[in-house]
Amino acid sequence: MKIQGKMFLGFAVFILASAIVYGIWSKEPAGTTALFLAFALCTMIGFYLAFTARRADTGAMDREDADIADDAGELGFFSPHSWQPLALGIGGALAFMGIIFGWWLLYASLPVILIGIYGWVFEYYHGENRTQ
Repeated sequence: MKIQGKMFLGFAVFILASAIVYGIWSKEPAGTTALFLAFALCTMIGFYLAFTARRADTGAMDREDADIADDAGELGFFSPHSWQPLALGIGGALAFMGIIFGWWLLYASLPVILIGIYGWVFEYYHGENRTQ
């Protein structure tokens, strides 16, 4: 993660230079503000990655003498399938359509969103995957 942190910080410096040149040249406040906000976001992400790289085991990606096979193995646990993102997507779409068509639709989408969140949080605590 050290490499990613340095990449984001380098990109932040580039965006800062672009924001300064753009602001002086165009005198347009919206684009200049957006570029300065992009600089701030890249800086936050870069410092976070650089800060956590010292505490986390990053594997072989930060070593110069590492081979590709050094990072082989299990990377983590990934859920094979889940219907909960579909429920959350439908509930979110209904909620945002409620802004357009009427706030009553927001109230109708709230149970769908809550069921999706509840199902996603507790999907490994029922059925065959229940822990004893």
